[in-house]
Parts: sequence; C-alpha cells; structure tokens
Amino acid sequence: MSDTPPDRLCASPTSPYYNEEALMRGIGVRFKGEERTTVEEYCISEGWVRLAVGKSLDRKGRPMTLKVSGPVEVWFKDDQKDA
Repeated sequence: MSDTPPDRLCASPTSPYYNEEALMRGIGVRFKGEERTTVEEYCISEGWVRLAVGKSLDRKGRPMTLKVSGPVEVWFKDDQKDA
C-alpha cells in the first residue's frame, strides 16, 4: 500500500469506498483545522466529511451522519509512531 491515504474512504463495509487495509493502519482526519474522531466517511478532492451525530443510529444500526463541507486533511496514524 502507498504512503498516501485514499482520496475517499468510508468506514462502512457495505460502501464501495471501504478499504480495510487503510483502516487497519489508522486514519487521522483534520477538518477545518480541528482533528476529528467521529468521521464515518471523507472525500479530500470534493472537500467534505460525514460526521457521526451523537449516539443515534439509523434503522439499519449504522450511525446517523451529517455531511459537512470544508478543507480536509488526512494522514496515516502509523506514520506518526515512526517520527
């Protein structure tokens, strides 16, 4: 796998943008200058993230999300351990 994170990634296994290998490495996401831990999906090129809204779930048991636009920065967390 390359050292750059994918342009678009989703945490849901049913999504076509799901990448288990990338998720196992650990992904850090900074949205509008603030590191976020509740990101369910992101797209760097389109500049948006889907954030989990509280602990509420939809009827299929997945977290309820809110799509928000803005600058997105992404990195692999395992790269920070080496530095």
